Amino acid sequence: MITVVIGNYARVNLDERLAINTGLARKILVGFIRDETYKNGFKKAVIGLSGGIDSALSAALTVEALGPDNVLAVRMPYRTSAPASLLDAQEVIEQFGLPNTSVEITPMVDPLINQFPDMSPLRKGNIMARQRMIVLYDQSSVWQGLVIGTSNKTEALLGYTTLFGDSAVAMQPIADLYKTQVRQLARALNLPRSILEKAPSADLWEGQTDEGELGYTYSEVDKLLWLLVDGRYSVEEAAAQGFALEFVKKVWRQVRMNHFKRTMPNIAKLSKRDIGHDFLYMRDWAG
Repeated sequence: MITVVIGNYARVNLDERLAINTGLARKILVGFIRDETYKNGFKKAVIGLSGGIDSALSAALTVEALGPDNVLAVRMPYRTSAPASLLDAQEVIEQFGLPNTSVEITPMVDPLINQFPDMSPLRKGNIMARQRMIVLYDQSSVWQGLVIGTSNKTEALLGYTTLFGDSAVAMQPIADLYKTQVRQLARALNLPRSILEKAPSADLWEGQTDEGELGYTYSEVDKLLWLLVDGRYSVEEAAAQGFALEFVKKVWRQVRMNHFKRTMPNIAKLSKRDIGHDFLYMRDWAG
């Protein structure tokens, strides 16, 4: 990548800024999961286990919060899913002793996909992601547990998520951890090596990888996102840290254009207290 330097800004050690206290992060996230589950009247959770690092970490934290007997792991393969993903998910199930089930989504999504022979991989992937969430919420009803999200901060900021698919969950424990930080915490929790070392993939179609779709690495974009979001750097200031200006503009545009995926649907305001703007806090339940 071509380096662009603008102005005379002091260089930031971004590896240092992205380093986390894994012990503290673990304690906070376990407490968050436990509190969010119990205060909503539940004792159990349901999680889609893909065999990837995000769902494995989310499962590990949820097990610590609620106990292994209270966490249902659901595998939902499609006919093009990598066999290794099922094996990696099974390794997590065995490591934590999780109750589990597998639901094949191929016969559910193919009738729709087959109606449109020219359907793009993106459309197919969105259908699979939304079908998986249907399965999870069905299992949630049977299991009487909350659906746990597995999205990280990098995905959320870039919009690398399916609206009403993997984003449709009861809580998001790791969505304030960049992918780089997910890896740090996953290593600290001693997750299986095969999961720690594999290329990130939503496993939506054969050969699909996150970084291949995005066009850049998580390591690279996490550093830039830290500057733009956590550091509140301008586009020009971020570029001065050693990033190509066009790359910074592209990423920031992607963050801005996908804001709608990170919020509840906007409601047109007509009354004095509209939902989502004025009627927001737990104090509203008093009385």
